[in-house]
Amino acid sequence: MSGHQKAVSAPRSWRLPRKAHKWVAKPMPGPHSKHTSITLLMVLRDVLGLVDNAREAKRVLNEGNVLVDGKVRREPKFPVGVFDVLSIPKLERRYRVLVDRHARLYLVEDMEQNLVKLYKVKNKRMLRGGRIQLNLHDGTNILVEDEGIRPGDSLVLSLPDKSIIEHVPFRKGTLGYVVEGKHAGELAKVKDIHVFKRPTKNTVTLEVRGEVVETVVDYVFALGREEPAISIPETLEEVA
Repeated sequence: MSGHQKAVSAPRSWRLPRKAHKWVAKPMPGPHSKHTSITLLMVLRDVLGLVDNAREAKRVLNEGNVLVDGKVRREPKFPVGVFDVLSIPKLERRYRVLVDRHARLYLVEDMEQNLVKLYKVKNKRMLRGGRIQLNLHDGTNILVEDEGIRPGDSLVLSLPDKSIIEHVPFRKGTLGYVVEGKHAGELAKVKDIHVFKRPTKNTVTLEVRGEVVETVVDYVFALGREEPAISIPETLEEVA
Protein backbone atom coordinates (compact mmCIF):
# COMPACT_ATOMS: atom_id res chain seq x y z
CA MET A 1 0.00 0.00 0.00
CA SER A 2 2.99 2.28 -0.55
CA GLY A 3 0.93 4.45 -2.90
CA HIS A 4 -1.73 5.06 -0.28
CA GLN A 5 -2.07 6.68 3.12
CA LYS A 6 -4.47 5.89 5.97
CA ALA A 7 -7.00 8.70 6.16
CA VAL A 8 -6.92 8.91 9.97
CA SER A 9 -3.17 9.62 9.97
CA ALA A 10 -3.03 11.83 6.87
CA PRO A 11 -1.13 15.15 7.07
CA ARG A 12 -3.14 17.90 8.73
CA SER A 13 -2.93 19.99 5.56
CA TRP A 14 -5.34 17.56 3.86
CA ARG A 15 -8.96 18.69 4.24
CA LEU A 16 -10.83 15.41 3.89
CA PRO A 17 -13.37 13.37 5.88
CA ARG A 18 -11.14 11.14 8.03
CA LYS A 19 -13.68 8.34 8.42
CA ALA A 20 -15.31 8.32 4.98
CA HIS A 21 -12.46 6.29 3.44
CA LYS A 22 -9.92 4.03 5.12
CA TRP A 23 -7.25 4.76 2.53
CA VAL A 24 -6.48 7.85 0.45
CA ALA A 25 -4.03 8.25 -2.43
CA LYS A 26 -0.71 9.86 -1.57
CA PRO A 27 0.56 12.65 -3.83
CA MET A 28 3.09 11.48 -6.38
CA PRO A 29 6.58 13.08 -6.45
CA GLY A 30 6.20 16.48 -8.10
CA PRO A 31 6.15 20.23 -7.49
CA HIS A 32 5.10 19.93 -3.82
CA SER A 33 5.86 17.61 -0.93
CA LYS A 34 3.35 15.21 0.62
CA HIS A 35 2.80 17.49 3.61
CA THR A 36 2.22 20.64 1.56
CA SER A 37 -0.08 19.27 -1.15
CA ILE A 38 -3.20 17.26 -1.89
CA THR A 39 -3.97 15.11 -4.90
CA LEU A 40 -6.19 16.12 -7.80
CA LEU A 41 -8.42 13.19 -6.90
CA MET A 42 -9.03 14.66 -3.42
CA VAL A 43 -9.58 18.12 -4.91
CA LEU A 44 -12.33 16.90 -7.25
CA ARG A 45 -14.01 14.50 -4.82
CA ASP A 46 -13.44 15.78 -1.28
CA VAL A 47 -12.78 19.52 -1.66
CA LEU A 48 -14.93 20.66 -4.59
CA GLY A 49 -17.42 17.79 -4.51
CA LEU A 50 -17.59 17.64 -8.30
CA VAL A 51 -17.47 13.82 -8.39
CA ASP A 52 -18.75 11.10 -6.08
CA ASN A 53 -15.87 8.64 -6.25
CA ALA A 54 -12.38 7.95 -7.53
CA ARG A 55 -13.62 6.32 -10.74
CA GLU A 56 -15.48 9.48 -11.76
CA ALA A 57 -12.49 11.65 -10.86
CA LYS A 58 -10.19 9.53 -13.04
CA ARG A 59 -12.59 9.80 -15.98
CA VAL A 60 -12.77 13.59 -15.66
CA LEU A 61 -8.97 13.80 -15.57
CA ASN A 62 -8.41 11.33 -18.43
CA GLU A 63 -10.63 13.48 -20.65
CA GLY A 64 -8.28 16.45 -20.07
CA ASN A 65 -10.88 18.54 -18.26
CA VAL A 66 -8.59 19.80 -15.48
CA LEU A 67 -5.64 22.17 -15.83
CA VAL A 68 -3.11 23.05 -13.14
CA ASP A 69 -1.16 26.27 -13.77
CA GLY A 70 -2.41 26.27 -17.35
CA LYS A 71 -1.35 22.70 -18.18
CA VAL A 72 -3.61 19.66 -18.57
CA ARG A 73 -3.01 17.16 -15.78
CA ARG A 74 -4.39 13.61 -16.08
CA GLU A 75 -2.71 11.90 -13.12
CA PRO A 76 -5.13 11.52 -10.13
CA LYS A 77 -2.20 11.62 -7.70
CA PHE A 78 -0.71 14.82 -9.11
CA PRO A 79 0.11 17.12 -6.13
CA VAL A 80 -1.59 20.51 -5.87
CA GLY A 81 -0.13 23.03 -3.39
CA VAL A 82 -0.34 26.61 -2.18
CA PHE A 83 -0.94 29.27 -4.87
CA ASP A 84 -1.45 26.68 -7.61
CA VAL A 85 -4.25 27.61 -10.03
CA LEU A 86 -6.73 24.90 -10.99
CA SER A 87 -8.94 25.48 -14.04
CA ILE A 88 -11.97 23.54 -15.27
CA PRO A 89 -12.80 25.10 -18.68
CA LYS A 90 -16.01 23.12 -19.27
CA LEU A 91 -17.50 24.56 -16.08
CA GLU A 92 -15.89 27.98 -16.63
CA ARG A 93 -14.40 27.77 -13.15
CA ARG A 94 -10.96 28.64 -11.86
CA TYR A 95 -9.62 28.22 -8.35
CA ARG A 96 -6.52 29.19 -6.39
CA VAL A 97 -5.11 27.02 -3.59
CA LEU A 98 -4.71 28.78 -0.22
CA VAL A 99 -4.50 27.73 3.43
CA ASP A 100 -6.94 28.23 6.30
CA ARG A 101 -6.20 29.08 9.94
CA HIS A 102 -5.28 25.44 10.60
CA ALA A 103 -2.75 25.34 7.71
CA ARG A 104 -5.13 23.14 5.72
CA LEU A 105 -5.24 23.54 1.96
CA TYR A 106 -8.48 24.66 0.36
CA LEU A 107 -9.62 26.37 -2.83
CA VAL A 108 -11.12 29.79 -3.45
CA GLU A 109 -12.46 31.16 -6.71
CA ASP A 110 -9.72 32.92 -8.67
CA MET A 111 -10.85 36.47 -9.42
CA GLU A 112 -7.88 37.51 -11.58
CA GLN A 113 -8.73 38.58 -15.12
CA ASN A 114 -5.63 36.88 -16.51
CA LEU A 115 -4.16 33.51 -15.59
CA VAL A 116 -1.32 34.30 -13.17
CA LYS A 117 0.41 32.68 -10.21
CA LEU A 118 2.49 33.93 -7.29
CA TYR A 119 5.85 32.20 -6.83
CA LYS A 120 8.41 32.48 -4.04
CA VAL A 121 12.09 32.59 -5.02
CA LYS A 122 13.92 29.89 -3.07
CA ASN A 123 17.39 30.05 -4.61
CA LYS A 124 19.39 32.04 -7.15
CA ARG A 125 22.25 30.79 -9.33
CA MET A 126 24.63 32.39 -11.80
CA LEU A 127 25.04 30.26 -14.92
CA ARG A 128 27.62 30.33 -17.67
CA GLY A 129 27.43 33.40 -19.83
CA GLY A 130 26.20 35.55 -16.94
CA ARG A 131 22.65 34.21 -17.03
CA ILE A 132 20.71 34.16 -13.76
CA GLN A 133 18.56 31.16 -12.84
CA LEU A 134 15.85 31.45 -10.19
CA ASN A 135 14.58 28.34 -8.43
CA LEU A 136 10.97 28.83 -7.31
CA HIS A 137 8.98 27.23 -4.50
CA ASP A 138 7.29 24.57 -6.64
CA GLY A 139 10.44 23.44 -8.43
CA THR A 140 10.01 25.78 -11.40
CA ASN A 141 13.25 27.26 -12.78
CA ILE A 142 13.34 30.43 -14.87
CA LEU A 143 16.09 32.55 -16.42
CA VAL A 144 16.06 36.30 -15.76
CA GLU A 145 18.20 39.38 -16.40
CA ASP A 146 17.16 41.34 -13.29
CA GLU A 147 19.98 40.94 -10.75
CA GLY A 148 17.85 42.66 -8.12
CA ILE A 149 15.62 39.63 -7.58
CA ARG A 150 16.73 37.86 -4.41
CA PRO A 151 15.80 34.65 -2.53
CA GLY A 152 12.69 35.30 -0.45
CA ASP A 153 11.19 37.69 -3.01
CA SER A 154 8.01 36.79 -4.88
CA LEU A 155 7.22 36.92 -8.58
CA VAL A 156 3.84 37.08 -10.30
CA LEU A 157 4.15 35.06 -13.50
CA SER A 158 1.71 34.66 -16.36
CA LEU A 159 0.61 31.10 -17.11
CA PRO A 160 1.51 28.87 -18.75
CA ASP A 161 4.42 30.79 -20.39
CA LYS A 162 5.82 32.00 -17.03
CA SER A 163 6.80 35.51 -18.05
CA ILE A 164 7.33 37.99 -15.19
CA ILE A 165 4.48 40.44 -14.58
CA GLU A 166 5.51 41.78 -11.17
CA HIS A 167 8.40 41.49 -8.72
CA VAL A 168 7.59 41.77 -4.99
CA PRO A 169 10.69 42.23 -2.76
CA PHE A 170 10.68 40.56 0.65
CA ARG A 171 11.63 43.41 3.00
CA LYS A 172 10.35 45.64 5.80
CA GLY A 173 6.92 47.02 5.04
CA THR A 174 6.01 44.24 2.60
CA LEU A 175 2.60 42.62 2.87
CA GLY A 176 3.10 38.93 3.65
CA TYR A 177 1.00 35.77 3.60
CA VAL A 178 1.70 33.03 6.18
CA VAL A 179 1.32 29.46 4.87
CA GLU A 180 2.45 27.38 7.85
CA GLY A 181 2.70 27.55 11.63
CA LYS A 182 0.48 29.08 14.30
CA HIS A 183 -0.51 32.06 12.13
CA ALA A 184 -1.17 30.16 8.90
CA GLY A 185 -3.72 31.76 6.59
CA GLU A 186 -3.03 35.27 7.91
CA LEU A 187 -2.18 38.43 6.00
CA ALA A 188 0.59 40.30 7.80
CA LYS A 189 2.93 43.27 7.55
CA VAL A 190 6.68 42.54 7.68
CA LYS A 191 8.22 44.51 10.57
CA ASP A 192 11.75 43.07 10.60
CA ILE A 193 13.78 40.20 9.12
CA HIS A 194 16.35 38.36 11.25
CA VAL A 195 19.20 36.62 9.40
CA PHE A 196 21.43 34.30 11.45
CA LYS A 197 24.95 33.18 10.55
CA ARG A 198 24.57 29.91 12.45
CA PRO A 199 22.58 26.75 11.67
CA THR A 200 19.33 28.38 12.76
CA LYS A 201 16.40 29.18 10.51
CA ASN A 202 16.01 32.87 9.68
CA THR A 203 12.96 34.46 11.24
CA VAL A 204 10.67 37.38 10.49
CA THR A 205 8.72 39.70 12.79
CA LEU A 206 5.17 40.32 11.56
CA GLU A 207 2.23 42.49 12.51
CA VAL A 208 -0.87 40.32 12.36
CA ARG A 209 -4.19 42.06 13.12
CA GLY A 210 -2.47 44.51 15.45
CA GLU A 211 -0.38 41.85 17.21
CA VAL A 212 3.40 41.53 16.75
CA VAL A 213 4.48 37.91 16.23
CA GLU A 214 7.54 36.06 14.99
CA THR A 215 7.75 33.08 12.65
CA VAL A 216 10.14 31.31 10.29
CA VAL A 217 10.98 33.14 7.05
CA ASP A 218 10.20 29.99 5.06
CA TYR A 219 6.57 30.22 6.22
CA VAL A 220 5.95 33.66 4.67
CA PHE A 221 5.31 34.65 1.05
CA ALA A 222 5.80 38.27 0.00
CA LEU A 223 2.34 39.15 -1.29
CA GLY A 224 2.63 42.80 -2.28
CA ARG A 225 4.13 46.18 -1.48
CA GLU A 226 0.98 47.93 -0.23
CA GLU A 227 -1.80 45.82 -1.75
CA PRO A 228 -1.80 42.11 -2.64
CA ALA A 229 -0.27 41.45 -6.05
CA ILE A 230 -3.00 38.85 -6.69
CA SER A 231 -6.60 38.70 -5.55
CA ILE A 232 -6.87 37.11 -2.11
CA PRO A 233 -9.29 37.47 0.81
CA GLU A 234 -8.06 40.08 3.28
CA THR A 235 -8.83 37.79 6.20
CA LEU A 236 -9.15 34.05 5.77
CA GLU A 237 -11.67 32.78 8.28
CA GLU A 238 -11.51 29.18 9.43
CA VAL A 239 -12.89 26.83 6.83
CA ALA A 240 -15.04 24.03 8.20
